Amino acid sequence: MADPLYRDPTAPVAARVRDLLARMTLTEKVGQVNQRMYGWHAYERTPSGYRLTEAFRTEVAAFDGMGALYGLQRADPWSGVTAETGIGAADGAHVSDTVQRHVIDSTRLGIPVLMVEEMPHGHQALDGTLLPVNLAVGATWNPELYEEAVASAAAELRARGGHVALVSALDLVRDPRWGRTEECFGEDPYLAARFTEALVRGAQGAPAERIAPDRAAVVLKHFAGQGATIGGRNSAATELGIRELHEIHLEAALAGVQAGAAGVMAAYNEFDGLPCAASHDLLTGILREEWGFDGVVMADGLALDRLVRLAGNPVAAAARALSAGCDLSLWDDCFPRLAEAVDRGLVEESALDAAVGRVLALKFRLGLFEQPYTGERSRVAAPRELSRRLAQESVTLLAHDGVTLPLPGRARVAVLGPNADSVPQQLGDYTAPQRPGVGLSLLAGLRAAAPAGTEITYARGCDLVGADRSALPEAVSIAADADVAVLVLGGSSARAAETHFDANGAAQIAGDPGGMTCGEGVDLAELALPEGQSALLDTITATGVPVVVVLVQGRPHALADLTGRAAAVLSAWYPGPWGGQAVADVLLGTSEPTGRLPVSVPRTAAQLPVFYNAKDHGYRGYVDQPATARHPFGHGLSYTTVEYGAPRLTRPAATLAEFDEADERGGTLPLVCSVEVRNTGDRPVRETVQLYVRRVLGGTSWPRVRELRGFRHTQLAPGETSEVSFTIDGRTLASVSRSGKREVEAGEFAIETGPSSARTQAARLTVHDERGTASPGP
Repeated sequence: MADPLYRDPTAPVAARVRDLLARMTLTEKVGQVNQRMYGWHAYERTPSGYRLTEAFRTEVAAFDGMGALYGLQRADPWSGVTAETGIGAADGAHVSDTVQRHVIDSTRLGIPVLMVEEMPHGHQALDGTLLPVNLAVGATWNPELYEEAVASAAAELRARGGHVALVSALDLVRDPRWGRTEECFGEDPYLAARFTEALVRGAQGAPAERIAPDRAAVVLKHFAGQGATIGGRNSAATELGIRELHEIHLEAALAGVQAGAAGVMAAYNEFDGLPCAASHDLLTGILREEWGFDGVVMADGLALDRLVRLAGNPVAAAARALSAGCDLSLWDDCFPRLAEAVDRGLVEESALDAAVGRVLALKFRLGLFEQPYTGERSRVAAPRELSRRLAQESVTLLAHDGVTLPLPGRARVAVLGPNADSVPQQLGDYTAPQRPGVGLSLLAGLRAAAPAGTEITYARGCDLVGADRSALPEAVSIAADADVAVLVLGGSSARAAETHFDANGAAQIAGDPGGMTCGEGVDLAELALPEGQSALLDTITATGVPVVVVLVQGRPHALADLTGRAAAVLSAWYPGPWGGQAVADVLLGTSEPTGRLPVSVPRTAAQLPVFYNAKDHGYRGYVDQPATARHPFGHGLSYTTVEYGAPRLTRPAATLAEFDEADERGGTLPLVCSVEVRNTGDRPVRETVQLYVRRVLGGTSWPRVRELRGFRHTQLAPGETSEVSFTIDGRTLASVSRSGKREVEAGEFAIETGPSSARTQAARLTVHDERGTASPGP
């Protein structure tokens, strides 16, 4: 007998899906949208190996299959999985294949299960290679390097038997009090969109019907607007209008969808009164109908159970989520009851078929019906060097006296502070336990890389949190004998406290968070450095020794004015296990500081919001302090000086008709903005030239102060000059019109270039309507 069509690898995916769906029972269909089980409950580690649990076997039998298994190899305090109880790299593929073999061999249709893994900054599993957190990645302004690192991480995940990578990419930092700030690429939608594209390309490869065996399907988190939660509190409501949603919070998602992302995750927060997982307007109207997305929508953990409060009971909640556009559950008790919802007429079986079809299509795209088992693939080279390069390029020099750095040779260097000698405090949240000896702290990095004759001393000086000052005298004594003091302060997302999931699905710390000052469930009302760190900073700067402040952090701390007190200030975000080496190289001058701020640094939490791309209402600042950021978006210094000329446009005007014609033929106008950039110092530099657009006159909405619309890197030797050019097209000038679409509107624009959002020069461009006159707007 010939194999059924769905077993034919040469048949189109859509035809295989239709054939398989026609053979499935209602129970089997519900099983394919089920991702209820925690993966770490599917196995037990024994002295002789690993065995599948009865709970896992029961779950598979209940639905004669399983759509997806979440976190089989996840290890961290959330899961409770440790190095002693979890799955190491050497066993990952074997355990994954054992799970897969049971699902295929013990079910009627033998449909493979999707292995879904967290890959926030590398695979979150024992022995998984860690990358710097997203905020550090954003500080590199280098999507190409990130794409390379993600490709390596995805290959590592697939080699261990994973198929789907969950990666935060869509959230923006609109309030840095939010504990998940570290998971964002920054505060700007354009910058986040470029990194989201790079993420999808790196993980999945070029858009294609099949995803290669060394690539992973990506589910982008979180859709949408989660970074705008009120008060910076995780999973709180948002107060977003439709224009703000489109202008700020959907740009990265649209870029990811256009790059071919296999899935998106519906966020916890609500939009327009409805949780995202219940929003038909968001998940179907915008995502599927407007954007043409045909991938999988996964609910966030326990988010569907939260809908019971709206729908009245779990069955109705499941029907509501399915009707809104959710395809795949995550840990909840609602979706497994979809058969009841169909039988009771709460939702049509055709809606379930559509969701099941999208899950099956992803399994076909991954080749799981032809190659369900990972087998003994050759081990993937760990992307350690890529992790270090990302960390190195993320280090951002915020302030400098022009003298103290790079650190001089044969110097006496005092290294102080609670983040100076801790690898865990460099790693960020969503991190598996690390094997002993993995990574280098900043102290270890300096000792390893400092030139012969350099004397390096160390004192912790204070605790990460709290007000204890008992260690200050030792730190002062060490600093007094040094030529320079490197003061390593900041925060930590090292998760030691027990973590639970709240009723709204979000992570919550049980009791005292310990040393955690950032991470999911660790939202702060105050952004200043803790009292003990502030006292250490005040005490050491008062000694008169030159002080270099290094901030290892997952969110921008509110900074006091350190002018005249600190000789230099650097931000390292959470640079990953090899971040200590990377920061040391920058301090010593073997690497140049190339990072640029992906987020504005506030003076105090009282002035929030402080993001650079606010509406241009021209209001004045506060009476008691400026309303501007301490350090603006895009800011970053180097060890040399760079001068910018005024931007020049190849033409001062264009018409709407010209932009329309260019779009129709898939081309661009002969409209270019060029700027001359010169290295006026005595060290080489990689300068990040930034392009901003500011609407001066016209349009159908109040404009923003300015919006990032491009960036280019240029390498300049001492004394060298380079001309950097940007094409000005419809995407550069487009804004959200009254129709809700992005389009170019007539008016006057300032096309700005510079080294940051606060240091730009402008050239004027007039865009006329079809009658040849600049429209003043409505």
